[in-house]
Amino acid sequence: MKDSAATFHEDQQFRQTWVWLLILPGTAIVWYITIQELIFNNPIGNSNGSNTMTFILCIMFGILFPIFFYNLKLTTEVRNNGLYIRFSPIHLKFKKIPIDKETKHYIRTYKPITEYGGWGIKFGPKGKVFNVSGNLGVQLEFTNGKKLLIGSQKPQQLDSAIRQYLEKEGAS
Repeated sequence: MKDSAATFHEDQQFRQTWVWLLILPGTAIVWYITIQELIFNNPIGNSNGSNTMTFILCIMFGILFPIFFYNLKLTTEVRNNGLYIRFSPIHLKFKKIPIDKETKHYIRTYKPITEYGGWGIKFGPKGKVFNVSGNLGVQLEFTNGKKLLIGSQKPQQLDSAIRQYLEKEGAS
């Protein structure tokens, strides 16, 4: 859907050390159990699982989950025809955010864990959020009362691009 040139583009990925310090030990444990049970025929604990189940769990949590998490990427674009968000590989294509129905937008500092329950795509009493890291973003408030926060490492540029788009749209 790149039918319009981007005046703002940002890609963000989960590359924080603390995130990988949470994921990699679990992956290592899965691999350890798999090697012990499938290669050395040494069941761990009261293992009643089959070799097939151990193999499937290794594929899922020892390979696919870390690859999936490594490939998660939030892309934010302001184009000549609107604001677009894509959280790949969850979203297969960009989602257009209807900022023509927006009443205001502003940069704000937020608390990802206490306000939204962490990072990612979140829904809650404070509205919807797309975020990957940090605690800065652009808050959008719509005429229907809904709110959307877009986390950004470049909040000033994102806010400025939204403002320029809305000014251009107002002049059209």
